[in-house]
Amino acid sequence: MPAKAYLDPSTAIQHLASYSSSDGLGVDQLMDSTVHGGLTYNDFLMLPGKIDFGAHEAITESKITRNVVLKTPFMSSPMDTVTEGEMAISMALLGGIGVIHHNQSPQNQAAMVRAVKRHENGFITDPVVLSPSHRVEAVLDVKERLGFAGVPITDTGALGGKLLGIVTNRDIQFRDPATSLSDVMTTDLVTAPEGITLQEANDILRDSKKGKLPIVDKSGRLTSLLSRSDLMKNQNYPLASKLPESKQLYAAAAIGTRPTDKARLALLVEAGLDIVVLDSSQGNSVYQIEMVRWIKQTHSRLEVVAGNVVTREQAAQLIAAGADALRVGMGSGSICITQEVMAVGRPQATAVYAVAEFAGRFGVPVIADGGISNVGHVVKALALGAGAVMMGGLLAGTTEAPGEYFWHEGKRVKAYRGMGSLEAMEQGKPVPPSALNTNGVKAKQATTFENAATARYFSETSAVKVAQGVSGDVQDKGSVREFLPYLYAGLQHSFQDIGVRSVQELQDGVRAGTVRFELRTASAQIEGGVHGLNSYTKRLFA
Repeated sequence: MPAKAYLDPSTAIQHLASYSSSDGLGVDQLMDSTVHGGLTYNDFLMLPGKIDFGAHEAITESKITRNVVLKTPFMSSPMDTVTEGEMAISMALLGGIGVIHHNQSPQNQAAMVRAVKRHENGFITDPVVLSPSHRVEAVLDVKERLGFAGVPITDTGALGGKLLGIVTNRDIQFRDPATSLSDVMTTDLVTAPEGITLQEANDILRDSKKGKLPIVDKSGRLTSLLSRSDLMKNQNYPLASKLPESKQLYAAAAIGTRPTDKARLALLVEAGLDIVVLDSSQGNSVYQIEMVRWIKQTHSRLEVVAGNVVTREQAAQLIAAGADALRVGMGSGSICITQEVMAVGRPQATAVYAVAEFAGRFGVPVIADGGISNVGHVVKALALGAGAVMMGGLLAGTTEAPGEYFWHEGKRVKAYRGMGSLEAMEQGKPVPPSALNTNGVKAKQATTFENAATARYFSETSAVKVAQGVSGDVQDKGSVREFLPYLYAGLQHSFQDIGVRSVQELQDGVRAGTVRFELRTASAQIEGGVHGLNSYTKRLFA
């Protein structure tokens, strides 16, 4: 058999130039709906690049609105079985952000926003302050509502009053709730002068071994407060999502697009809200367009996330109205049946790419909402132009998600339901005892509140409610404080495999055609998953 002539191996890299294009598909070829139809995240893969850096060097920082940049592109969905105060705090500490749902009273939602804002601070410029005449029960009330008991005491019971002492958790332990604070407060105080830098104040707090550091003016009047617990959080949560100015955690919450939501938003803004998400299944409505314009005029500092949308035409209306970001997705969530029932929607990968390509021309980031089942889906959404991914089912079942665990068919689970489910549409519960005002006095409770689910699906006046979601349960995932670091590490390793060091480099590479894709057939999807085993255990992280 005659010997075959081969090319010189040393010219292999140069020989690549003889091909008309790089291996795989460019994003324009991949996302050509006239050829491939609409695609989901499972319909394609990204091709590997060259590894020349460690996974720990990959930067996951991303812009989620015009003016907000997070260290990780993770958001939790405003669903009543996913995001309340505890989830929002944990998401922010871990570099993401949680959007607090609005299927609850405005007062209770505002209390959750307030808890997020008070959880971590630089200088606390609006601390809870009491007077010597208040009783121990007022501090217990603050502790139940906001989770802390370190309260400065001034002669007026307000910020700006002369500092007289401070009450801590130890001061009120084993005390009769009717005891006056003047009898239990600590008066031996370490203070810092107004005008001190945050670093200098942190040094004093560290060296003094005190829990709180009051900041006072020359006349001894309280102007702000610093907390030792925030020093520990800075050390333990380096990725935390904070406002650059105040060092408080970012707080986000959802509202509807009805007139009553304007009053709800006023309470949320008063509580310190930074980002408002307009929650609607179909964002291209006169109600939402008007609401976006009103918010930008009335609360100009707020970042407004509009949606949901899946087409350029929908996006254009909301961008023109002034939206700071767009939420993309319709019917792609695991508990959503909109596409099935309404015959309306779009496969998620195609929707994200189409809207992100258009919105990016105007500097408006998009949030890929729905269809995220694993780390790979996160990477694909980012590659197609998303600034962040919004997760519901992936975070439901964690410790921080609302609801109690129960056992079902031998598994420990939590309830998870779509906001378009009949169960969510029928929601209307009394305001819980934790819905209190900022002065430590219980707020007047309302018996019911406007249902967010019916407003989201434009069903308030419908005699017959048509479900666009289902109810079910999801298996216990443990704490989100362990699960989100797994997503973060997985994202970094994926970037390493692709050969990009950041979200920006990934998206630039996709646009330039250097990051390549490949379609997956049905058999390819089977091949790419676990197969051929009699049984197996799938552990995601350790």
